[in-house]
Amino acid sequence: MDWTPFSFIVIHLARQIRAGEISFSGVNSTLPMLACLLAKRACDFDFTWINVAGGVEPQPVKVPLSSSDPAIVHGSPAIFANQDFYDLCARGGLDLVFLGCAQIDAEGRTNVSAIGSWENPKVRLPGGGGAAVMLPTAKRVVTWRNDHTPRALVDKLDFITASGHMTALVTPLAVFEREPRAGARFHLARFNPAVTVADIAARTGFSFDATAAKPATPASARELDALAALDAGGRFSAAIDG
Repeated sequence: MDWTPFSFIVIHLARQIRAGEISFSGVNSTLPMLACLLAKRACDFDFTWINVAGGVEPQPVKVPLSSSDPAIVHGSPAIFANQDFYDLCARGGLDLVFLGCAQIDAEGRTNVSAIGSWENPKVRLPGGGGAAVMLPTAKRVVTWRNDHTPRALVDKLDFITASGHMTALVTPLAVFEREPRAGARFHLARFNPAVTVADIAARTGFSFDATAAKPATPASARELDALAALDAGGRFSAAIDG
């Protein structure tokens, strides 16, 4: 199959979810929201999904544009407040958390604070929010980028907002993985067959091991059907694929 940036990111985010886990998707996390909805439709196992809007195991009647839309709590048997997410995570109760980033380095540390110097930044970003709490305390954290450039995948962060249990990074070109321990670096696990490992290296600001890298397994019929149903009008894919 020919992967698009949208299908590669969403399906590979969904493939990070494991049976029996409690998974959480955060604010400004539309692609992980879609990944969790896709996994509910395409996977043969059960997992619990909590989202930043407060929904616990929601059954939305429509897919909202925003991951914080109240529509994403429809059908939830319980509603969580923000302090409940953080408390659950700090107590070791969240197995998988999807958190975004502006920059990420080879050790899975993220920057969502500032681009440029802290004293005189080129861009002032929203700040740590949940990252500073959840990245060190969730059992596993997965992030993503809509692009794959040395500006985002960097050798050195402009500012270290958070570090901890980052285990995977998904881009339109690649899936990087690492062990959730201090000092561990990302290695290339899967890559889009439309590009080469050399292409990925040229577009990545940090060095990585690619000895075990394999082409991405094609999407299953169930994954493709679920993705098509979730994006029936093409509004999500248009924003990513251009």
